[in-house]
Amino acid sequence: MQLPQIRIQSQNAILGLKINNAQLTIDSGPAKQTIKQPQADLRISTKPGKLTIDQSKALADVGIIPTEESVRKMAKEAMQTAIEGSKKTRRQGDMLMKIENGGNLLAQVAKQNGERPMKQFNIGWIPSGDAVKFHYEQAEVDIEARANKPQIEIQPTKNKFDYRPGGVEKYLEQKNWIDISFVNVKFVGNNFEMEI
Repeated sequence: MQLPQIRIQSQNAILGLKINNAQLTIDSGPAKQTIKQPQADLRISTKPGKLTIDQSKALADVGIIPTEESVRKMAKEAMQTAIEGSKKTRRQGDMLMKIENGGNLLAQVAKQNGERPMKQFNIGWIPSGDAVKFHYEQAEVDIEARANKPQIEIQPTKNKFDYRPGGVEKYLEQKNWIDISFVNVKFVGNNFEMEI
């Protein structure tokens, strides 16, 4: 026995979408910046060093002395020479007062006065090791520095925006349809039957 059947086939409509994205561009130019750096304030004061050399002892060792001291020394030596000369003259006078005693006193006095004693010479001009004295006062340097802050100026630039809106386009990608078919369906009438 064949049962009657109704066969239905259908296809839904398919919609297509075309999407255009929105576009946003931002143009941001660099900021304008100026920097000024003033020079630092710098002050340097210097007290120079001082070197003192005392060579008075070395000069005295070789016979060079200040004028005042030289005059005193020469006056002292002259006084000593005068005293020794006076003693010598007195001694020789005493000898000559006794000329009657005989002897060759005049010849002796003449010989004493005529002969000069031999001078002794030795190296006497080498100064002693500590004859020259040095004294040094070191220099002083005073530095004052004051830094100046940089002067910075910034001028921002405005951003430029460019916006293009997006969109959606719709289209029918596939139409819908329906198909109906009948199988084993018969119409039975008076003395006839008909297959539908």
